[in-house]
Amino acid sequence: MYGWIWRHLPGNVLIRAALSLVLALAVVYVLFQYVFPWAEPLLPFNDVTVDGAGAAR
Repeated sequence: MYGWIWRHLPGNVLIRAALSLVLALAVVYVLFQYVFPWAEPLLPFNDVTVDGAGAAR
């Protein structure tokens, strides 16, 4: 997959590397701005089952 992307990017190696960096940053941005906030309520990380009733003092 990465080879296919690399072959289809225009320009020489320097331009391809810069475009690859921009593409990677765009993917990270989309994940943090849209995908992760959408998925957060669906994940069970806030379902805490520990209470203070059985804690040793």
